[in-house]
Amino acid sequence: MLSTLDHYDGNGFKLHAYVIMPDHLHLLITPFETIAKSVQLVKGGFSFRAKRELEWTGEIWQQGFTDHRIRDEEDWTRHMEYIRMNPVEARLIEDSVLYEYIGFHDKDFPQGLKPANF
Repeated sequence: MLSTLDHYDGNGFKLHAYVIMPDHLHLLITPFETIAKSVQLVKGGFSFRAKRELEWTGEIWQQGFTDHRIRDEEDWTRHMEYIRMNPVEARLIEDSVLYEYIGFHDKDFPQGLKPANF
């Protein structure tokens, strides 16, 4: 999954943060086209690699996805924190700094969104 995310970061979307959990993942991205296209890249890219490299024959993903549009800096901060705390809340690890499948490629608040003190 990490190589799929790295491959499409800057190519299909801007990857800001991610956490890969045992049965799901969370991404904070800025799509270059549509969110559906970005999700298609991740799901399709990972499925292709898993089937080729692991000889996986079954389904990998459930249908659809859930999305949320970041509205302002407060919303951004809340979702960054949610991603950071997800493995801790799931009791996979005591401190998210130690979690191997988490990354914050670009924590800076994106230009063009409403700042918290607006």
